[in-house]
Amino acid sequence: MTTQRQAIGAYGERLAARHLQERGLRVLARNWRCADGEVDLILRDGDDVVFCEVKTRTTAAFGPPAAAVDPRKVRKLRLLAVRWLAESGTTARQIRFDVVEVLPQPRGASRVVHIRAAF
Repeated sequence: MTTQRQAIGAYGERLAARHLQERGLRVLARNWRCADGEVDLILRDGDDVVFCEVKTRTTAAFGPPAAAVDPRKVRKLRLLAVRWLAESGTTARQIRFDVVEVLPQPRGASRVVHIRAAF
């Protein structure tokens, strides 16, 4: 991955975390990694634990950012969620998988779209 793409991704994750925190969610982990992969954000929403994939796109040429969360990515995120819960010892009333789209705009603030229970 290029440095520019990494910077864009990191920017999107910072915006997504701030957006979610402003809505009352609490960040438990950012960029949690294990041998099987990475989860962008893990948050607490009341008694629920939220595993969040952040997708940032600078152009709509390839469709909406959430379209990049394909069935393979969904399977991987579910596997990672089980692993994180087991390793952290965290309990949850419910587990939810959200996607946050970040779309930088030519002028003004970036557009942030929070898709709750995306899958």
